[in-house]
Amino acid sequence: MKVETKGHTTTIKDTQGDLTCFLMKLTHEFKTFEKHNLIVDISKYNNLNIKDIKTFSALSTTHKKAKKSFVIVANEIDFNEVPAKMTVVPTILEAHDIIEMEEIERDLGF
Repeated sequence: MKVETKGHTTTIKDTQGDLTCFLMKLTHEFKTFEKHNLIVDISKYNNLNIKDIKTFSALSTTHKKAKKSFVIVANEIDFNEVPAKMTVVPTILEAHDIIEMEEIERDLGF
């Protein structure tokens, strides 16, 4: 797991190649990241499906309740099938853009 923090955002990238182990490790170390906006980069997986994305749902919900952004970066999935309560984008740049917009919305009280 590679962790990079810039300002109020932490990017976490899987380096092991096992999505289940990555999710377990991320869940176990969640308290470390709970005060930051999170970008979870799983774009290296080419055979992801919506079921795989949904495994991050509990973490996403918990993080968003704490008024922090939780964005997943994934490639080659049908973004129309992603649940509305989750944020999934195809690139790191778009993830940063989403977090910036959500920060502005929180500052404005939306």
